[in-house]
Amino acid sequence: MYQCIKRVADIVIAAIAVVILCPLFLIIWLAIRLGSPGLTIFKQQRAGKNGVGFTFYKFRTMRTDVDSFGPSPKSGKDARLTKVGRLLREHSLDELPQLVNVLKGDMSIVGPRPLYISQMAEWNDRQKRRLLVKPGLTGLAQISGRGALTIEEKLDLDVRYVDTTGFWLDVKIFFATVAQVFFKKSIYEKNYSKTESSRGDKHGKRI
Repeated sequence: MYQCIKRVADIVIAAIAVVILCPLFLIIWLAIRLGSPGLTIFKQQRAGKNGVGFTFYKFRTMRTDVDSFGPSPKSGKDARLTKVGRLLREHSLDELPQLVNVLKGDMSIVGPRPLYISQMAEWNDRQKRRLLVKPGLTGLAQISGRGALTIEEKLDLDVRYVDTTGFWLDVKIFFATVAQVFFKKSIYEKNYSKTESSRGDKHGKRI
């Protein structure tokens, strides 16, 4: 029953949001097009429920000549960010295209954030439990520290969400996310891992 209610809520919330935010989508699209050359929508394969890959959407925030798998920006001064991209990131507006992922059924409003398919090989059996549910626009890790957390801490919170998931937890996470976005808490990643403060390989970076 919970899963049925969750899917209906996902569709209703995402559909309403897309309709209401259409003018904002257009403004952002134009700003990106005028601000830097390249495609407006950034697409990348991410791990969905049960590890099945899907095409993940977001507004492009970086120049097109940088590695899309590189380290996440540590601050708004990162030279890879465009001027428009910096503004989008700091207000979490770059994530809005994922409402389409929600409507398609790839994602939910609430759930663990979708990570790279290649990362699954690094997880232990407990950490892989995060794949038992659809990834989300926001999750327990995002309201518990977001960029201030390491990947190990995020994975632990993702599994905790899976083990305690329910309607009221989703409601709590949803409204906590709205408040966090408003106050712009911990936008940029501080340390990727407990063992590696900055890793420039093709794992774990959210571009």
